[in-house]
Amino acid sequence: MKSTSSISYYLFLDDIRNPSQVTWERLPVTDWVIARNYQQFISIIKMNGLPKFISFDHDLADEHYDSSKKEYREKTGYDCAQWLVNYCLDNNVDPCEYVVHSMNPVGKKNIEFFLSQFSRFKASSKNS
Repeated sequence: MKSTSSISYYLFLDDIRNPSQVTWERLPVTDWVIARNYQQFISIIKMNGLPKFISFDHDLADEHYDSSKKEYREKTGYDCAQWLVNYCLDNNVDPCEYVVHSMNPVGKKNIEFFLSQFSRFKASSKNS
């Protein structure tokens, strides 16, 4: 069941850190709703609707810190970004503002590229 809630909130996705610990990105100074994993991320958005702003981490479980692994059992911040794009498409809503605060440079770049491509797609489809 999808929420039609229109509360304004800020969503912070990270398995370990809290927003005050992220000093390398400029995060809004506000109260945050914190999701520690993929399931919490989805549940929060389904319950509250699209947030005003999301701060993404990539690595959401201990196994993500092992660079020798090729596949993970636990979902990453990139998986959350993919789910978010599908949510926006399914609900015909524009993506919210975001930042990727991940310390994983490859994961950070992947999330940023994926979401920026979606934003470009949404903008171009409005102009058509």
